[in-house]
Amino acid sequence: MSVACVALAAGCAGADAEPSPDGEASDIHDEDMRSNGLDGLVIVSDDPSDNPLPQLDDDWQSRFDRGDVAFEAVFRPGQGLGPVYIRHSCGSCHADDARGPGAARKMVHIEDDGMTPASDQSMFPFGHTVRPQSIDPEQIAGIDVPEPFDGLLVTSRLGPPVFGRGAMEAILDSEIERLEREQADRDDGISGRINRVSFASEANTETEFHSHQPGDEGLIGRFGLKARIATVDEFAADAYQGDMGITSPMRPDELPNPGGLEDDELPGLDIDLETVNLAADYVRLLRIPTRGEVDEAGEALFESVQCGVCHASQLKTDPDYPIDAWAGKRVDVYTDMLLHSMGRDLADAMVDGDAHGDEWRTAPLMGMRHLRSYMHDGRAATVREAILAHASEGSEANASVDAFLDLDDDEQEQLVGFVESL
Repeated sequence: MSVACVALAAGCAGADAEPSPDGEASDIHDEDMRSNGLDGLVIVSDDPSDNPLPQLDDDWQSRFDRGDVAFEAVFRPGQGLGPVYIRHSCGSCHADDARGPGAARKMVHIEDDGMTPASDQSMFPFGHTVRPQSIDPEQIAGIDVPEPFDGLLVTSRLGPPVFGRGAMEAILDSEIERLEREQADRDDGISGRINRVSFASEANTETEFHSHQPGDEGLIGRFGLKARIATVDEFAADAYQGDMGITSPMRPDELPNPGGLEDDELPGLDIDLETVNLAADYVRLLRIPTRGEVDEAGEALFESVQCGVCHASQLKTDPDYPIDAWAGKRVDVYTDMLLHSMGRDLADAMVDGDAHGDEWRTAPLMGMRHLRSYMHDGRAATVREAILAHASEGSEANASVDAFLDLDDDEQEQLVGFVESL
């Protein structure tokens, strides 16, 4: 259940960002895991997720290939990294286009109830995201967790997989609105809602996928753990800026930082718009990993305990979506794209747009058979643990967890096996 860098370093303004040797990239991955307390956590198998959609024409295949080569590229200060950042490559957050090993940390001052953000957040002058790295540590401090104090809550978020995100972008608004209406009529506590968001970037002059303008309101949030972003290209621009301090025409401003720097070692914009669009198209063109053998009995049990209400399948896509392989289809993304209250135990007290501190967008379950840890922070080592973690005070999933526990052992194994086959 889980956001982070959807980026690559091709077409940089003023510099060429070439992929680093495998050994160097591995060192960076190990460093990220240690710095985020994830040393030794296995979160993704050796999987075949880095595959394009089948039968792409030459133009789309070319864009995919360019992105694929660049996805593991490492940014350096001279290429616009920083001045503060979390990590400096996409692969350190989305190994094999799946989740992790990198993680982002959030920090917030909470009330005594452990869930509500306090009115005073002044102890975080540079925002709630931990960006511990700096391009010049001797001159500029990174943004790190302050000294412990009463009410300080620090949480982690693993980078989500990025495969199949084109399918999520292609789903019709009307489908997501239908699911919201249907859930509003339920009487079992499940009632997801759309996170209506604004377009927070400068306009993308390439309008093949959308023509949103800065400040456009009422968009359906689809991407990020709390569905705070509506489109793949804005997600890419946001990740460049937020994770690596890489500015672009869509996100031209450097991150606030302790040094007060308004630029870095690469003056002006760090990458051009084509790079952002190439990153976005690469993600849009990643196929959903091949499913394992489906156990129909396990699938029926999945539906019977109401898991399928939120983890929805067979959603209609826009017949006019620019990538033919996603257009006019029914896709099994296993998410309703809606926000749900998941209760006290999963609350991180972070407000993202209209999303509350205990709300999360339903995590897509596609590609689950390639993951080795679950939930937004990797707290669950097995699918069964993840199911049980849905239950806590105030969670919309409590009745579903109770229904799962009411199944006999064989039925529980069948349901888990179905999820593990996705």
